[in-house]
Amino acid sequence: MNRTDVLAYIRAHLADELELDPARVQEETRFKEDLEADSLDLYGLVQELEDTYRIRMSDEEAAHITTVGQAVDFVLATAGAAPGASNVSDGEPRP
Repeated sequence: MNRTDVLAYIRAHLADELELDPARVQEETRFKEDLEADSLDLYGLVQELEDTYRIRMSDEEAAHITTVGQAVDFVLATAGAAPGASNVSDGEPRP
């Protein structure tokens, strides 16, 4: 798993969920201000990231993540530190 893979996964998820052009989703893109994502959209993203990358994100941690790049950073830092992280290092999201 690398930064490009995680960014592509988040971009595809947001484009599908929010029905927008994937090109609008960049690292500096803000979820609420730029994409007009509401709390339910963000909750869905958190759940998807937790399930796909086998990580856990508390409500407090999620509240501090405001951009796509911050979400990518969190996934990379958390998945790399998680027990069994070697199981997710092949860059393939889990179903």
